[in-house]
This record gives sequence, structure tokens and C-alpha cells, in this order.
Amino acid sequence: MSRIAATALLATVSLPAFAVPGSEPQSAWGIAIGARYADIPYDTDVDQVMDITPLMYFHTERFYLHGLEAGFHLWNDEKHQATLFSRYRFFDIPEEYQNEVREDSFDTGLRYRYIPWDNAYLDAEVLSDGSGRSYGHFRYGFFHQEGALEVRPTLQIDWRSEQFNSYYYGLDQVDAGADLGATVGFELRYHVWSNLYLMGSANASILGGELADLPTLDSRYNLETFIGFGFFPEPSERGKLWESDALEGHYVRLATGWATESNIGEILAGDRVKDPYGNQLTSVFWGLPLTNELFGLPIDIYFTPGLIYHHSSEVQDPTYEGVLAVKAYYNFDWPIRWRIGVAEGLSYVDEITYIEQIEMDRKGYRPSNLMNYLDLSFGANLGDLFGIRELDPLWLGYSLHHRSSIFETASQFGRIKGGSNYNTVYLQWHF
Repeated sequence: MSRIAATALLATVSLPAFAVPGSEPQSAWGIAIGARYADIPYDTDVDQVMDITPLMYFHTERFYLHGLEAGFHLWNDEKHQATLFSRYRFFDIPEEYQNEVREDSFDTGLRYRYIPWDNAYLDAEVLSDGSGRSYGHFRYGFFHQEGALEVRPTLQIDWRSEQFNSYYYGLDQVDAGADLGATVGFELRYHVWSNLYLMGSANASILGGELADLPTLDSRYNLETFIGFGFFPEPSERGKLWESDALEGHYVRLATGWATESNIGEILAGDRVKDPYGNQLTSVFWGLPLTNELFGLPIDIYFTPGLIYHHSSEVQDPTYEGVLAVKAYYNFDWPIRWRIGVAEGLSYVDEITYIEQIEMDRKGYRPSNLMNYLDLSFGANLGDLFGIRELDPLWLGYSLHHRSSIFETASQFGRIKGGSNYNTVYLQWHF
């Protein structure tokens, strides 16, 4: 037991689940989910940990969101690329300690990429955690396609600073020098049909010799794998960025709503318990059009970032929430135009809200600022509803604002069950 508790201060530096963009035509958008399995290389009774990992993809000429990484290209031409980016680093310890011990983080870095020929690249990058502990990678990778199968192998040299190793691998109690290690990996993506793809990856790494004799380590060798599925544009659409003039325009959605103590199942069944303190939010979302077809059906897909203001009340101070999500709308006529929407993404709150805190207290969890985000909506076109064509760009409807943690299956969301729900009314304007 003491050995496991000690390793709660250790971290495994994980590669992103999928190769970063820049050396090949990228899909303009995508959304995926799968299971990530990672070795625990420390002296514990458990050798492996599993996470359910949702992933989003969105690419423009400058900005990208690619799985577990987001960045902005400071310089981007045919052969050279300089990028400021943030990448998620998992903290791989036994599941039973992941709710209390949180060392997962989005680390910030700079990368220079050289593209010597089509579909191949060389990377040099340096990253830092929130306390300035640095590490870096030198990587070679390429892309190859055989029919419906896409393969992306990588070979990488890993450098970690003395401060990084002493804190994460020496438990901040044992000094550890800087080291050089290595990682070899590959990513597979198989086009099944239409917008459906199967996905997988594997990375095998070895820590440097400087860490070999640390008493906190049980193994220098680590294996990380991922298997899942995703929805992306069809291969013929590969490399095409979204074009607003080719799709229905952007939108702005304003919403206001109130917290409920009911869970999402109870809400959908019509059993809604009112929050006695009347906690309220106001949100604004921006929708960027991606496509108007999915699996041959008339489904509009948008990338939709949002900013949410949680109002103060007698039980909470005001706080802000940021959301990045991909949203799909199905449109139908009966007898006016209606639309049903579903969004999946990430939500981060500056301070935990009251309605979420009491849920965590009731279940005995430490809350998480980062959570999975869902939005379910139902709306009607105001132009049709009132017979006024000038109102055609406006939609009025109901939406459910939901934060959750995927039923204790995700360490990045605190390995908890539960979250918060808000019933909201929205007005959406397309332009």
C-alpha cells in the first residue's frame, strides 16, 4: 500500500494519441472516441491503466485542434513550420488514486518542423509543465497509404531535464539527472465506409540510463496503445478546409438557463428537480460550418467554441466556463422547419459551481475543472413559425448544457461519475 501511495506523485510522459499535423493533407474536422491503455512503470500492484478518451479535430491554415493537442502556426510554408502548441500529458497511476492525485496537465511548447519531402517530417520541440520543468523530443515521421489503410510511423529521441525527472520520477525526494530516452510508434486509420473510420496507435518507449537505478521505478520500458473509431470527411474531401461560402453561414447562439439537480436521464424523462438556489448561466456560442452532410444524410456539422458566465448566487461566486465542441444538427419539416442538435466536446470551469460541487460531495469525489461536454438541443425556425421571411436566420429552442466525466473511465476528467446540468433557452442567428 505504501509503495502505491508513493507512486501517486509519479507521472508518465505520454505522447499524443495521434501524429501532429503539417506533413500531409489534413481532414478539416473530425470527432473520435476510444480506449487508451498505458503501462504503469512503477512499483505498484497494478501494471496498467485504461482511459476512455474523446478526441476532436479541427484544422485551418493557422490554428489546429488535433486530438490531444492544439496549436497556432507562427510560420507555415512548404518546407518549414514553427508552432506554438499545448499538448495533454497523462499521469499514469492506478485508477483508485487518480481522483485525489492530479498531475495530468496541458503542457506548453514550441516546435520547429522541417518537411524534406512529401508526407515526411522532422520535428524538434521543447515543452514545459506549469512549473517550468522542461522536456523535449526530436522526431522523424512519415505518412503512407495503402487503399483504405493509413499508416503513420514515428521514431523519436526523448530528452528530460533534471528538474523534470527529479519531480516526476524521483518523487521530488530523490535527485535524478537529465536523461535521453527513445520512443518508436505508429498510428493506423482505416476507412470503413462513408464518414466512419477505425483508429489505433501504439508507442513503445524506454527511459534513459540516468533513471535506471531510481528506487521509485520498476521498469524503464513502457507501452501505450489506443483503439477506437471516429467520424471524418470521406477520403475525397481530405485536405479541404472548411469554406463558409460553400455551406450555410456561421451562427451566434445566445442562451440563458437554470441549474437542476436532476441527472441527464431524469431530465430527458421529464423528471426535473429545480435547484432551490436558482443558480443560473448565460452563454454565447459561435458556430463555424464544417459540412452539411454525414453518412449521406442532411446533417449540418459545426465547430463551436463557447464562453459561459455562471452568475453569482447566495451559494456561489461568479465564474467562467470555456467550451470547445463539435455539434451536429438534423433538420426536418413538420410542418415548419425543426432541428435536433447534439454536441460533444471539452468544458473547463475556472471555479467549480455549486450544483456540481454538491454532486461531488454527495458521491465523495474531488471535482475536476476539466470535464466532458454534451449539448442536446431542439429548436424551431422563427421565420416559419411566424410566417415572416425576414426571421428565417433565427432559431428559438431548448438546450441541455451538460458537464460529465464518462462514468469514472477517464483520468483526464478526474476519474469521477456525475457532473452538472442546466436547462436553457436559446436564440440562434445564422449569418
